[in-house]
Amino acid sequence: MAKARLKKARAFSNFKSFYIYRKSIDARKKSDIKLVYSVAAEADVTSKISEEKLAAYGIKLSPELSLDFKLKGEKQENPPLIVGFGPAGMFCALALARAGLNPIIIERGADVDTRVLCVEKFQGSRELNLDTNVQFGAGGAGTFSDGKLNTLINDPKCDFVLKSFCDFGAPEEIRYNAKPHIGTDILRDVVKNIDAEIRSLGGKIYYNTKLLSYDNGVAYTSQGNFEYSSLVLAIGHSARDTYSYLLSKGAPIEAKPFSVGVRVEHLQSDINEAMYGENAHSFGAASYKISHRENQRGVYSFCMCPGGTVVASQSEENTVVVNGMSNYKRDGKNANSAIVVQINREDYGSTPTSAIEFQRNLERKAFLLAGGDYRAPVQTMKDFYLGRAKEEPKRIVPSYMDGFVSVTDINKILPPLVCDYLKLGFRKFGQKINGYDADDVILTGVETRTSSPIRILRTDGYYMLNDRNVYPCGEGAGYAGGIMSAAVDGINVALSILNKG
Repeated sequence: MAKARLKKARAFSNFKSFYIYRKSIDARKKSDIKLVYSVAAEADVTSKISEEKLAAYGIKLSPELSLDFKLKGEKQENPPLIVGFGPAGMFCALALARAGLNPIIIERGADVDTRVLCVEKFQGSRELNLDTNVQFGAGGAGTFSDGKLNTLINDPKCDFVLKSFCDFGAPEEIRYNAKPHIGTDILRDVVKNIDAEIRSLGGKIYYNTKLLSYDNGVAYTSQGNFEYSSLVLAIGHSARDTYSYLLSKGAPIEAKPFSVGVRVEHLQSDINEAMYGENAHSFGAASYKISHRENQRGVYSFCMCPGGTVVASQSEENTVVVNGMSNYKRDGKNANSAIVVQINREDYGSTPTSAIEFQRNLERKAFLLAGGDYRAPVQTMKDFYLGRAKEEPKRIVPSYMDGFVSVTDINKILPPLVCDYLKLGFRKFGQKINGYDADDVILTGVETRTSSPIRILRTDGYYMLNDRNVYPCGEGAGYAGGIMSAAVDGINVALSILNKG
């Protein structure tokens, strides 16, 4: 059918290949759920035809992006230095390595395998490693996530990122699924493969190496000093000690909006039935994305993990932070998602320091009120509305650290404004997804690391406002909101360095 439509347009010939471009599920009518495919074709253009006429045939041209990682000027005496090996740092390093610049990467946390052991140790002994945990280490925070790759940015470099992930071991379907994900189990191997590729191209990666300071082309770290030509700060959104250092150094930093809230857990089977009706068994683990906006403030789902687990994500002692993750098969019993409320600058004092303290104070309150031993505070939906901590979870079992939780009134942890908007949101979401606000749904607190609370200001050339050799990059610098956008930002920073020469 696709070939017939292309031929009918009379503008193409020599059809070389056809492949799935996008696959999605249309579940608007539960009685008539459809799989929707868009098909791409490689063909020669034989005649000019307007985009409007092509659109009438349901055809859209998609020129292939060609990224040229080549140094435009002379190679500098010292290599570029990248701080952080999350998505932004990885793709920046990969691009610079392919250009022959032999980048040096320092990462405060450990390699993937050691990192997994540290996370497992914390879950068993409650001994938190401050530099190797769910937030810090090879792959960044995304390594312990669902590996979701959907993004709101419309940049052709996204296709390059998806293809690269596939080249390093991700499933090919991420290139066409409307909601692509890798899964934390596969993503760990992908990160290791990217590490090996960078090293094979002449790059050097130093784990367990923390940036302490930098000045005049020298970075001072916990494992020695490194001279650099360009310094890329791909530090991640939880590097609060680095934020403090940059503020003391006079770096141009502003506070920005972010969001806080809870993780909500349902049985995955309940979500499947609500989304797909009687056809729930045919389409795998269902996901959702919901939001509501009222009085200039939003409440919305974030990082929804079908068949996943709520994970302990703290990077500071005596705090509780939660996030979500799931493996590639998404075959866990529960579905979980952050439901968070928009926090504006005026809500916390409008300064970078007050933004960070706003998050930290909530994390400390969650730790203390849940017992002071890294248990997470949990509460049923019913108790949350009644402002009490009475009912133990029964039908839905909390997945945080295998049930290491404490029934706690989350109203006493989160600000009243946040709780009011969560309650408003849950009621609205219950009107969209049947059973979403059922009495026995479980809330786990607190979700505070949805994005960076600050932005390190930079120019259109991607370098810091007051230092042409320093490049704030990715989510931690305030310029991305997930794996894809962070990876693209890393590529953009690399291209800027290459163009500078």
